[in-house]
Amino acid sequence: MTRIRLIGAAIAALTTIALTGCGAGDDPLKDDAGSASSAPGSITIGSANFAESELLAEIYAQALEAKQVKVKRTFNIGARELYLKALQDKSIDLLPEYNGALLAALATGGAPEGVSSPTDVLAALKKVLPAGTEVLEQSAAEDKDTLSVTQETATKFSLKTIDDLKPVAGQLTVGAGPEWAERYQGLKGLESLYGVKFKEFKPLDAGGPLTVKALTGGDIDVGNVFSTDSAITTNKLVVLADPKNLYTAENVLPLIRSEANNPTVSGALNAVSAKLTTENLTTYLAKVQVDKQDTAAVAKAFLTENGLV
Repeated sequence: MTRIRLIGAAIAALTTIALTGCGAGDDPLKDDAGSASSAPGSITIGSANFAESELLAEIYAQALEAKQVKVKRTFNIGARELYLKALQDKSIDLLPEYNGALLAALATGGAPEGVSSPTDVLAALKKVLPAGTEVLEQSAAEDKDTLSVTQETATKFSLKTIDDLKPVAGQLTVGAGPEWAERYQGLKGLESLYGVKFKEFKPLDAGGPLTVKALTGGDIDVGNVFSTDSAITTNKLVVLADPKNLYTAENVLPLIRSEANNPTVSGALNAVSAKLTTENLTTYLAKVQVDKQDTAAVAKAFLTENGLV
């Protein structure tokens, strides 16, 4: 649930006062009237383009609706570079984020050296948040980016850690979301921190089914898979250890525009964070990914079983 350096253009866009929309005439962030703003008195919730982010966003949405807050859903926006623009230009007001990934995206040069614990990451993150935004209480739930391989590949190349990739990476193909090519916690960080340079990079999806299918099917040798993904267990994948902490703490927390926050909103969302754990997030995500249950139904089950609605 993956984490990560913005390309220069995206960083520049975040610091401007007014931004344009994310796309052309088929922009999913615009309503029928073409406006990029949230309706007065309502909160527009966005998500990234992977299942866990959508599930968390739906949990947030239903938790707020249970407190009589009007909610508009704008899910599956895309990668961080896109949805942070949407937050800044007020197309959305709120979305689930991951503390370490967001820090690496916003901090110049990536996450500061030696900052890896949840407490330290959160403190560093608060210093670099774009003006007009804030984070609420972070949860114990954590979803980290991983480099994962099949059992066969791990055995063939004696792979246990990312360090072990260095002498053999020139023979291997890695797969991840397209944006991974430009992120520090992708190809750039792997090369600068570990000296790992792959033979080929295949742009697929962010820790999603395309990456997993390519990995298990032999089209790639190494895949960027999120640590809460049930595919790791069901496919008996080997997660390579990260001794140099390229991937920092990745605790789930709400990122919100300050104008959209109030005691009712923060109270509802902080209550969700208090109940989220890595274990239950993994369990409920499997209901969506493996059991193919409806995301809204799974979100409702989580909130009901945890006494939040």
